[in-house]
Amino acid sequence: MTPRRISVPTATRAPTGETSAYVLGSDDALLVDPATLTDDLETAIVEADVGHLAVTHHHPDHVGAVAEVARTFDFTVWARAGRSAAFADATGLTPDRTFSPGETVPAADGVAVVDTPGHAPEHTAFAVDNGLVAGDLAVAEGSVVVGAPEGDMRAYLSSLRRVAARAPDRLYPGHGPVVEDPRATCHRLIAHRLQRERTVVTAVADGATTADDIVDAAYDKDVSAVRDLARATVVAHLEKLAVEGRVRWDGERAAPV
Repeated sequence: MTPRRISVPTATRAPTGETSAYVLGSDDALLVDPATLTDDLETAIVEADVGHLAVTHHHPDHVGAVAEVARTFDFTVWARAGRSAAFADATGLTPDRTFSPGETVPAADGVAVVDTPGHAPEHTAFAVDNGLVAGDLAVAEGSVVVGAPEGDMRAYLSSLRRVAARAPDRLYPGHGPVVEDPRATCHRLIAHRLQRERTVVTAVADGATTADDIVDAAYDKDVSAVRDLARATVVAHLEKLAVEGRVRWDGERAAPV
């Protein structure tokens, strides 16, 4: 089963300005991440006889058209178990059914649910024969934002390691082109996060105490256009480092151990 990818314009911070929705299967198919309902997406829905809808996570640039699509086509709407209320808050729609990692959504002859938290606490991927519909777990170029308060850096790195160990043929991401080398990409993203972590530790050791001061010290490029994301990322790193006992962080100020 090769996912059908439909890129739709949406209000996203991703450089592409688009989110990829995916149709899995061709009979009672599963639609993943409908951010915007376009003519192309509607055509794909009709051609594949879609009967189910799910999302990788609840961020607006992945769920923007969930309610519109579900009501237009009368889909069975799925949400992650334990996250139904958050799903409803994000989409305006109460899910019909729930899934848990390791289970199979009974659509398109069965789509396996894979636990990939980190970018968001409920983040989920969907396994198909030749790969993984991976949402915002990974991108072919650049990196993924893992920012506090929702982002969990420890969980994100664990998710990347688990997916690398699965060694899928391809990753089908929420933004940008298909990832043709999943293991190498996961290892690249892990290395990037660990390198950023080292710069955060060094910044704290050198006397930076606030998240803003650490951003200034830890980034060697101009991040003024995305400073809020850089700050949220630094805080996520500080939370990880504090749990590991490598820095002290009280939510406002950091200090060396």
